[in-house]
Amino acid sequence: MTKCETMKRLLILAYDFPPYVSVGGLRPYAWYKYLKEFGVYPIVVTRQWGNKYGSGLDYIAPSESTETFVEETECGTVIRTPYKPNLANRLMLKYGSSKFALLRKAITAFYEFVQFLFFVGPKSGIYRGAKNYLKANKVDAIIATGEPFILFKYASALSKKHHLPWIADYRDPWVQNKNRNQFMGRWNAFFERKYLKNAAAVTTVSDFFKKKISENISFKNSCIIINGYNPEAIESVSHIAQQSDKLRIAFAGTIYDWHPYKSVLSVFAEFAQSRNAELNFFGISRPDEISQMVAKNHWNEIIHVYPRMRNSDLLEQLCRHNIMLLFNDYSFIGTKIYDYLAIKRKILLCFRNDNDSNLLKAKFYPYSHSVDESFSNHLQEDCLNHTQAGVVVENKEHLRTVLSELYDEFCRNGYIDCPSQNLEQYSRKHGAKLLAEFVDDISKIGFSL
Repeated sequence: MTKCETMKRLLILAYDFPPYVSVGGLRPYAWYKYLKEFGVYPIVVTRQWGNKYGSGLDYIAPSESTETFVEETECGTVIRTPYKPNLANRLMLKYGSSKFALLRKAITAFYEFVQFLFFVGPKSGIYRGAKNYLKANKVDAIIATGEPFILFKYASALSKKHHLPWIADYRDPWVQNKNRNQFMGRWNAFFERKYLKNAAAVTTVSDFFKKKISENISFKNSCIIINGYNPEAIESVSHIAQQSDKLRIAFAGTIYDWHPYKSVLSVFAEFAQSRNAELNFFGISRPDEISQMVAKNHWNEIIHVYPRMRNSDLLEQLCRHNIMLLFNDYSFIGTKIYDYLAIKRKILLCFRNDNDSNLLKAKFYPYSHSVDESFSNHLQEDCLNHTQAGVVVENKEHLRTVLSELYDEFCRNGYIDCPSQNLEQYSRKHGAKLLAEFVDDISKIGFSL
């Protein structure tokens, strides 16, 4: 009997997964990459992905093949199922976002609801791929990572059919996010309770999220598995030094409505008028809006917007910068902070207590705060304090002061120092170890209705 045959076997349902460029896909990819080192053999069921468009259209683009591909590697098994977009997505791909908007919204809403009643819709290939695998292969447990939360239905059904324990992994809360479709709110709460009834456990990224999730469902077993950085990816770019010809600040990832990006851009533009500095955005969620703002204000020489790229390429770009920009997400920590920490570049967190930011937070922030004082409402700030990796910027006025001080340091030294510490616990490999231990415990509990 081989070593792999004696390992626990974990079936992972993951919609976002490389080569698709997605922060959400990095979490299950780390499990696939590292679980085997800790005695758990991973089998990932995902969809076929391509990066034809280099934009959000890749999320709805059809797969090149109608066949299911199975990849066996030294890390584990990846099952890539075919994807066929629904009519709304096909209209979007053919005519763009300006045409048939109401029709597309209606079709999307239909599938969002019906997929929870029947095994239909563009994501159902994940279920069929997992179902076919389990016909001929045994596993010890199933984990589904959401969103999309339809994967929880698939895991629940497979759990019942094969009498396997399953784990619901929440990258974000499902029902409690007030920015989700409010029409579907009650239905989502019903479906969450329905499909989580037979879940053996819940995993999520923070105690705050765990509390929010518990407001709609009850669970006995849980584990906090934070996101983090990929240690091998970081090692591959560790030789890249900061560039010294000008002060470079970078931001990568999603910009949300509660982020004070307009204030930050305005302060930076004022600062850069008399200094050799630039601000670069990589793979942001609203590139057209930022680009239009830059063009309107004639900031093209100092502020630039770049498209999405593979995480390895992104890390190379970030390493050449001197400072990383981070917006305050309050009760949740996000994912990009971990790459910032790993490349050891000083982080500027904007803002702690700015008047305009507080107004944006009150209007757009998707989670109501817990009255339980044992849960932090400033996780990024806590992380920066623990690692000594950056500056918590109070407000716009403080940002002006911080930028000036850092620019003086850059002019003296040709780089910005970042004497960070205590980084090991933020590795995705460490998270995979925690998951492996948790899977071992859950597999011993077994299946229960």
